[in-house]
Amino acid sequence: MAIKYIPFFPEPIEGQALLNNFKRTLRYKGANEVESSLRRGMPLYEMEKQETVGENKDGNLVIRGECISACAYLREKNIKVDLVYIDPPFASGADYAKKIYIRRNPKVAEVIAKAEEELEDDAFREFEEKMYGDVWDKEKYLNWMYENLMAIKSIMSETASIFVHLDSHIGHYVKILLDEIFGEDNFINEIIWKRTFSHSDVGQGAKHLGRLHDIIYYYVSSNNYVLNTVYTPYTEEYIKNFYKYTDSNGRKYRLVSLLGPGGAAKGNPYYEVMGVSRYWAFSKDSMNKMIAEGLIVQTSPGAVPQKIRYLDESEGVPLQDLWMDIPAVQGGSIENSEYSTQKPEALLERIIKTSSNEGMLVADFFGGSGVTAAVASKLGRKFITSDININSIQTTRDRLRANGAEFDVFEIKDGVSLYRNPVQTMEKIKALIPGLKNEDSLDSFWEGAISDSKLGLIPVYVPNLMDSSTKLLDEMLMHRIIHEAIPDLDSSVKKVVVYYVDVTDLEQIKKFIREDDSTLVEIELRDLKEVLDDVVVQDEIEFSCKETDGKYCLTVEKFVSDRVSQKINEFNQKGAANASEKKPFKPITISEEGLELIELISVDCTEGEGIWHSDYEIKIDKNGYLIVNGTKTKTFWDGTMTVEKKPLRLKVRNICGDESEVKVK
Repeated sequence: MAIKYIPFFPEPIEGQALLNNFKRTLRYKGANEVESSLRRGMPLYEMEKQETVGENKDGNLVIRGECISACAYLREKNIKVDLVYIDPPFASGADYAKKIYIRRNPKVAEVIAKAEEELEDDAFREFEEKMYGDVWDKEKYLNWMYENLMAIKSIMSETASIFVHLDSHIGHYVKILLDEIFGEDNFINEIIWKRTFSHSDVGQGAKHLGRLHDIIYYYVSSNNYVLNTVYTPYTEEYIKNFYKYTDSNGRKYRLVSLLGPGGAAKGNPYYEVMGVSRYWAFSKDSMNKMIAEGLIVQTSPGAVPQKIRYLDESEGVPLQDLWMDIPAVQGGSIENSEYSTQKPEALLERIIKTSSNEGMLVADFFGGSGVTAAVASKLGRKFITSDININSIQTTRDRLRANGAEFDVFEIKDGVSLYRNPVQTMEKIKALIPGLKNEDSLDSFWEGAISDSKLGLIPVYVPNLMDSSTKLLDEMLMHRIIHEAIPDLDSSVKKVVVYYVDVTDLEQIKKFIREDDSTLVEIELRDLKEVLDDVVVQDEIEFSCKETDGKYCLTVEKFVSDRVSQKINEFNQKGAANASEKKPFKPITISEEGLELIELISVDCTEGEGIWHSDYEIKIDKNGYLIVNGTKTKTFWDGTMTVEKKPLRLKVRNICGDESEVKVK
């Protein structure tokens, strides 16, 4: 349950016309629900510090949790951010998954082919490492975005800017929200980013033109915002067309006008230069100085003098709103982190340099692979980044540590013990609710139904962990269940089950149900946390620790992950069933030791419990090479690691992102 609710800012007041612009533009469902949420405020939950990296004097934060709850925490702590970049789901209908790689077996000397084998099967990859499903009902998505944007606005400083990264599926709708929340006068630019090259799926017989760009909307809090002039290099074509001259020293230059636009009306001086009288852009003294320096030329007698501008003294083209010079992250790129929605560092570098100064605070509430935080740190800015997915937090954490950044890792304790990410947690929940099965006859509001010998079909409601607005059981949701969802059910239904994650007041909700006599259907309330407590299971780690000459050698002897092994077995079974002579199937095999399933091992020599301190760590990349304390090597892991101080506990992360912790005795 939330500790309390933090008001949005500006606070909605009675009679205020919330969403009016949007409601006038289209028939917008769910506006009343948004208004209720805004009036209630942002849920503030307990925050648990998971890890500290470095001294972190700047207070940099990596937060696992939802945008609204992260903003509630920042608002409670009176933390204001100076620049926000968000790359939220696009409501595109796409699923995003992380690729899984089996590591090299450290118990064998040769590099086996399995070390670089990518598990290509979609069913395995998507089941095992599905990051999130970007499948949204439009109205629900816009409700969700409105609350997130309101939450973000509430923690932005008076001089802050926000960049919202979207695509053509939903961008035009979200811009209307942005106009209302931040004000049409605070809209600065619509930036077009050409994110990819020509597509091969267009041409003869195609149903659309090539889709090559994303949209980034740029808004500010007020007129007093940061906007630094950033230059982009001239293209070769531009240089060829305009810098057509070369002096005796081989320096390329172009000729530019010296005339003062507007003439006398603009206060430009009128005098004679090289026999030509005009209104000039420079004073006579400045003009004479440039003539003495050889910077003024007259191409022919009587021609208007022009100024020499050297190419090597030109900073480039001031930044425009059409960005065609930053390619997307390619598979072989050094910055590629195997995160499906990763954006290039150059894109974030441009945004951060344009709209912030050193020492300012940059935030990203859909952090993904951590690019925003990493670039902000490199550019001397403070950072806050959050995401709901554990794979995102791990990728971000590893990237920042490799870059030498200092930060704290927090988890929002909102009552949801997430298993990797919301999508996979939902799949687990459905399997853990006894008797729950899909039921085609039910509306999508219901997750499924339970068959009971006496009561017949019992519809079951389960909150969608991807949608924060469904997690809280309040009177509005219960009113919707009683007056909208239940009346649509078949008349034979005698009972429904309603699961909840958070509740405003359980006794008050029960009283609300008793006092509403509009239905005879029994409503049973169940706490979803009791199901979620059974989701996360530790992996098994067998190891030894020996002291020699004041150093400690840790040897991992066996690693067992039933969660990963079961999925590999399912993958093998499916592959074998679909195999043929033309398309033989090669099963994935794991050694008895199971060390191929390990991605990272961290050693804490500082504390035996509580906040984690990674005093020494190794990460095994997809090719089996070691990354030691963030530094890449060309050394294969041999199953051991040596530390200078006595290890107190180990943390082991498997290739799918599950982490398990054991104490060193």
